[in-house]
This record gives sequence, structure tokens and C-alpha cells, in this order.
Amino acid sequence: MKVLLMGHPNVGKSVLFNRLTGTNVTVSNYPGTTVDYTKGYMRLENKEVEVIDVPGTFSLEPKDKAEEVAVKMLKENRDAVVVCIIDSTKVERGLYLTLQIIEEGYPVVISSNMWDVAKDKNIQIDVEKLEQILGVPVVPTIAISGEGIKELVSKIKKAKSVEIETIVKKVGGET
Repeated sequence: MKVLLMGHPNVGKSVLFNRLTGTNVTVSNYPGTTVDYTKGYMRLENKEVEVIDVPGTFSLEPKDKAEEVAVKMLKENRDAVVVCIIDSTKVERGLYLTLQIIEEGYPVVISSNMWDVAKDKNIQIDVEKLEQILGVPVVPTIAISGEGIKELVSKIKKAKSVEIETIVKKVGGET
């Protein structure tokens, strides 16, 4: 199993990566580019699982070299579980990329990171409702303190892909 950490720049992907993998990491350039990515390992059900901190991207329609690398890495790892890290203060922004990844058929878990900042700003997120609509696990996390990391790891084990049509029907749209 492989886990890809994906999300916008500055949503806490690297901090979350460090929480999941500890210090056993390798920073590399993606072949043919100067774009860095980080790779490490975590234990999951007594197995070593590769975790990749993918360069930040806003969508699967790349606008720069880093986003091109992120999209390539996703396409090269069809068997991966994708942890979509979104900023809890800007959920709707993060969901655009997340829905694109779900639409591509990847098993997804959402880390609603910076949960503490959202609480401080009086932003309330109904995690259960979001899970119900999207059909994927949503875990509130505070990567900087480690809050929610154990739950996130347990949800990675249960990740499954969802048909985008299922989500559209739940929100009352047409396919």
C-alpha cells in the first residue's frame, strides 16, 4: 500500500507527513525537474507503508511545474490511498481538488487540518454530514500538535473509492 498526501500549498501536508513518518524521510527531485517531494514510511497493521508528501496543487489541471508533478505522481500511483488535506478555515476550496481525486476513482480520506484555527474563528464543520455526503472519512486534525493523527491512520486502513455520481445524487444534482 502507498499513501499520497495531497492538497493545496500551506495546508500542513509536510507537518502531517512528519507526524505520520517520523524522521525516516527522503527528499528527492521528481525525475527531470527541480520540484521536490518527500517520501517516508509509517507502520500500518504491522506493515511498512510508503507515504509521499506530494507537491501542493490546487487542482488536477496543472498551472505550473509543481502542479504538473503532483498530477503525474497521482496518475503513476493508481493503487494509492489519497489523504486530501484541506484547510478547515477554507473547506470549500479544498473540496474542489478532493472531488476531482474522488472522481478519478481513488480511495480518499480527508484530513480537515488546522481544526483549532477554524474553532478560533468560530467556523463550525459538521464532519458527520460531510462524511455522509462525500462517502469518505473526514478526520479533524491539528497536525502541529498531533491531534487526530491516530484516528486519521485508522481511517486510512478503511479507505475506499466512491462513485462521483453517488455524491451528486446526495446533493440533489443530476448526473
